[in-house]
Amino acid sequence: MAGGGGGGGGGGCRRVRGPELRELLDSKRDVLFDCDGVIWNGEAAVAGAPEAVRLLKQRGKRVFFVTNNCTRPRGNYAHKFSRLGFADVSEEDIFSSAYCSAAYLRDVARLSGKVFAIGGHGVLQELRDAGVDVVAEDGAEGPDTSIYDCPLDPDVRAVLVGYDEKFNFMKLAKACCYLRDSECLFVATDPDPWHPLRGGRVTPGSGSLTAALETASSRKATVIGKPSRFMYECIASQFDLDPAQSLMVGDRLETDILFGANCGLSTVLTLTGVSTMEQAQEYKDSESPEKKDFVPDYVVESIADFSEALEDE
Repeated sequence: MAGGGGGGGGGGCRRVRGPELRELLDSKRDVLFDCDGVIWNGEAAVAGAPEAVRLLKQRGKRVFFVTNNCTRPRGNYAHKFSRLGFADVSEEDIFSSAYCSAAYLRDVARLSGKVFAIGGHGVLQELRDAGVDVVAEDGAEGPDTSIYDCPLDPDVRAVLVGYDEKFNFMKLAKACCYLRDSECLFVATDPDPWHPLRGGRVTPGSGSLTAALETASSRKATVIGKPSRFMYECIASQFDLDPAQSLMVGDRLETDILFGANCGLSTVLTLTGVSTMEQAQEYKDSESPEKKDFVPDYVVESIADFSEALEDE
């Protein structure tokens, strides 16, 4: 029975396709997809992905997109889905770490002051859309201003760190000063250490920027994105989700698959992104109990396998 697995504690790392994969999909009501490396790579949809999403929705499945990528607001993501050929994907289906971080500060922390935000357009726009008062380091003080004499906003009550291509010493120093106040919240969009780029290059992720601030401030951030449970709880607060009827599909063992395990979901690794079958097998063979949660229940070559399974009837 393919509908088994999930619920944390390490998966079987079993390759599935055809009728067995269809049986798994039929046993679930909700399917959660990561985006980068699963739905698309850069500006190109993964082959067969638009058709897989269409067929799942056609069969009455609810499809959600859960991404640690905080560079875009949800509206921009909706446009990207449309541009890449995905039909009927709305903002309400998309849960990014930027959106969920803003929701956390507004609805859970109930922030009464301002947030000092390190991040790009996606982070700043989602905070503003949520009605959170934002302070951002924009270099307006001039090149001769230093941490010794720069102004600090007395109303800052939280620091949020996300992916920021313009991360610099002044941003780090200001955030560190704000976090000297033990009442100031320290929040990070996601723990991703790096992201692959074309041509074999990589770019540091939000996790590496957060690590710098954790070291400088001697504090630990509350991480919102995968593998934290909060992203699932954010979806569950708006939709009636049952973990036993939900499937998490991702390409990164240490975030997507661990997220599924943490939330009690069945998990599928797709091999079109970061992690490999060999890495999954290493985690499965490891004697470390913590690494068992990095092991997916199932493995597919690509979510194009979903289309084939659903069309084979």
